[in-house]
Amino acid sequence: MAYDFAPLFRSAIGFDRLAQLVDTATQNPVSPSYPPYNIEKLSDAQYTLTMAVAGFGPDDIELTVQDNTLIVSGRVSDNAQGREMLYRGIATRAFERRFVLADHVVVEKADLTNGLLRIAVRQIMPEALKPRRIPISSGQAMAGSDASGDAPAPATGEMDGQIAARTTATPAPQPARQAA
Repeated sequence: MAYDFAPLFRSAIGFDRLAQLVDTATQNPVSPSYPPYNIEKLSDAQYTLTMAVAGFGPDDIELTVQDNTLIVSGRVSDNAQGREMLYRGIATRAFERRFVLADHVVVEKADLTNGLLRIAVRQIMPEALKPRRIPISSGQAMAGSDASGDAPAPATGEMDGQIAARTTATPAPQPARQAA
C-alpha cells in the first residue's frame, strides 16, 4: 500500500523521513516473535529495551546502529558437539531484531544479566533545537534591512545621521506630575 504525502510536503519542510518510516513499517507487517522484548519509558528522554536472550552470552550478541536503526542480532555457536540432546526447550536459534530510532536518539550502553539484555537509549536534544529567547532591542536600526524591506539599507555613516536626526527631533516623554 502506498501513501500520498504530497499535501504534507506542500506545507512542511524536513518530513521526508516520515514517508520513509511509514514505508518501512508497511513492508514488514509480520514481525518475528523471538526473542521477546519490552520497551520501557523511564523519563521524557530515557528508554530501556529489555530482551530475553536465554542461552546467549555477550560474545553471541551484536548491537549495531545504522541509519537511525538499532539492529540486535544473535548467533550461538553450537557447543553441543559430541552431546546428544534429548529435549531442547531453550531456543538458541539465530535472530535479528530491528528498532527504528527517532532523530537524535543514541544507544548509551548495553548489559546482559541473568539472560536479559538491557539496552539504555536516550534522546538528546541538540542546542539548536532547544527553545531560545530572542532579545528585542529598541531604537536601533538593523544593518542590511529597513522597515519596508524594499530599499537597500543606507551606509553606516548615513544611518547614524538619520538616527541622530530622529533622536534630536523627537523629545523624550516627560513623566506626569501629580497635583499636591
